[in-house]
Amino acid sequence: MSVDQTLRCRECGVDFIWTAGEQEFYQSRGLTNPPSRCPSCRAARKAAMNGGSGGGYGGGGGYSSGRSDRGPREMHEVTCASCGGVARVPFVPRGDRPVYCSDCFRAGVR
Repeated sequence: MSVDQTLRCRECGVDFIWTAGEQEFYQSRGLTNPPSRCPSCRAARKAAMNGGSGGGYGGGGGYSSGRSDRGPREMHEVTCASCGGVARVPFVPRGDRPVYCSDCFRAGVR
């Protein structure tokens, strides 16, 4: 079983978490190398590739994720309600419901 890894972005130099779930996703797609850019830099690079001549990913070929007009997803760090670790989530936690890291959520700790 994979564990979360801290990686350093080659673009901006910021450390980011490569979660066990992301690692499993990469493995399921046959990808052998970890990401070299943080999620923000990956999103910016993808947006730059899409914004030019209409070529590349999502350039009218039906390959778009449907998010291209929104920009990069803002992630928020909170404390996991189960293990106390860092959880990165794409929403602002309200505080009235527990938030879990990807490992605890996947393990069914709810």
